[in-house]
Amino acid sequence: MPILNRLADYQAEIAAIRQDFHQHPELQYDLPRTTAKVEEHLRSFGVTDITTGIGRSGIVAIIEGKTNTSGKTIGLRADMDALPLHETSGKSYSSTTDGKMHACGHDGHTSMLLSAARYLNETRNFDGRVALIFQPAEEGGGGAKAMIDDGMLDRWDISEVYGMHNWPGMPVGDFALRAGPLMASADRIRIEVEGKGCHAAKPHQGIDTILVMSAIVQAVQSIASRNVDPQKPLVISLCKIEAGFTDNVLPQTGSILGTVRTLDAQTRDFAEQRLQDVVERTAELYGATAKLIYHRDYPVTVNHEEETKKVAQIARNIVGEDRVNENTVASMGSEDFSFMLEERPGAFIFVGNGNSASLHHPDYDFNDDLLPIGTTYWVKLVETILTKE
Repeated sequence: MPILNRLADYQAEIAAIRQDFHQHPELQYDLPRTTAKVEEHLRSFGVTDITTGIGRSGIVAIIEGKTNTSGKTIGLRADMDALPLHETSGKSYSSTTDGKMHACGHDGHTSMLLSAARYLNETRNFDGRVALIFQPAEEGGGGAKAMIDDGMLDRWDISEVYGMHNWPGMPVGDFALRAGPLMASADRIRIEVEGKGCHAAKPHQGIDTILVMSAIVQAVQSIASRNVDPQKPLVISLCKIEAGFTDNVLPQTGSILGTVRTLDAQTRDFAEQRLQDVVERTAELYGATAKLIYHRDYPVTVNHEEETKKVAQIARNIVGEDRVNENTVASMGSEDFSFMLEERPGAFIFVGNGNSASLHHPDYDFNDDLLPIGTTYWVKLVETILTKE
């Protein structure tokens, strides 16, 4: 089951669509041009059952197979939003909007799903229905949850969900996945610290908020190294510190922003409670106060075992046994497709982007060579899972 010839034939056309998306990036839910183009391309490919505005700016397109004796609908998801980065790739189709770029390949994901829509609508060689899910706001906005909360899964009776993401550093044409936890949860934390402001020349008259914050930063880093089983990954990264406004005043208040990443619910619960204790008690040692604001964002992306086995075999049928890693190392990055996998069985898979810059890097670019590979995967997934028995 090699790459489908028809998909290879219109790779250049799909690449042009992808590069157009790349030139015109939009953020989170604010995707007027992107969604208009997605709908325009779907209609040009003959897809007519299109619903917009799901989860604010998501799109669901339905394609019926030649038969529908099973009454089964599966969902394929692509994300559409870009990142607030200034592009430095130097490509001829670089972003035309300063401060916005497709640094995660969502332009490619959208284009592969559009390409699959074109082929599936032409052939309809399956039994059932496929829901093509074009999702907004994967980058920190929880667009998957917004679409779920808008009733998407129940409205179209979607019984299984599948997602795919390009992966820099992995050869083009390789696939990787695993059953169980594949990507980490992502929680956001804010630590608000209050000491006692004073003149910088008289620190004994105050409580040095910056010193307290420094102690908190040091203490927090002991949680993963000394409080958690080394075989249960935990990452706590404190990424932004703000305090003070001049060079001769010790500030009264300050704040620390960061992220917490885990691969299981128990570690996630423990990290939240331990952070609370460490933050508050460290501040108390210095006579200051500190408050932890912990926001649970994306859950762990957990692949379902049966569906993982199915899609791994589909990938092997396309690219060969030795090019599919079914036991890849879990990533501490996060993905809001996790919300969909909490609601329905399914699987998320990585596809190699070759030797490109890393995700979320200003030099990154999606590799157009994987367009027919990813599209073939989508098509064969539909034709295999929705086979008439």
